[in-house]
Amino acid sequence: MSRIGKTPIAIPAGVTITVAEGNVVTVKGPKGTLTREIRPEIAVAVEGDVLNVLRSSDEPLHRSMHGLSRSLLANMVTGVTDGFKKELEVNGVGYRATKDGKKLVMNLGYSHQVIVEENEDIQIEVPAPNKVIIVGIDKQIVGQFAADVRKKRPPEPYKGKGIKYVDEVIRRKEGKTGAK
Repeated sequence: MSRIGKTPIAIPAGVTITVAEGNVVTVKGPKGTLTREIRPEIAVAVEGDVLNVLRSSDEPLHRSMHGLSRSLLANMVTGVTDGFKKELEVNGVGYRATKDGKKLVMNLGYSHQVIVEENEDIQIEVPAPNKVIIVGIDKQIVGQFAADVRKKRPPEPYKGKGIKYVDEVIRRKEGKTGAK
């Protein structure tokens, strides 16, 4: 039995979970609503203030989907209650980020400014010129948007210039040495 899959998900106060036909799970909470279709081999049961995820058999596919489905549902519950956040750091001389309406405007050493639009699923905050915070209720969308912003100027290993996650460690390389 999957250790992750068999763990029940506690449903906090203020969160309602409905399971519709076709295994479509809808989670409503104070921050918003998320909907996901779960594979038919996985059964989702709401029992009081606990959500259980069960599988129909011990086939390898069913076993692999068990823990995944439970993790996706747990992330949905966390998203509508607390939300998810990714913090990015902009490093480099002259590199900076600003917020202009619903646009993130970044100077990253190119001949032009890099502009990224925020969509309805996420919010962008720029508390300092070298810090960008991406907030949303869907973990996958927040992570993908942060990865897309980071891709505009990935950190390089020699001087560490570029956009990196706050908790990311950049392995530094030594530069060229002069020939003797």
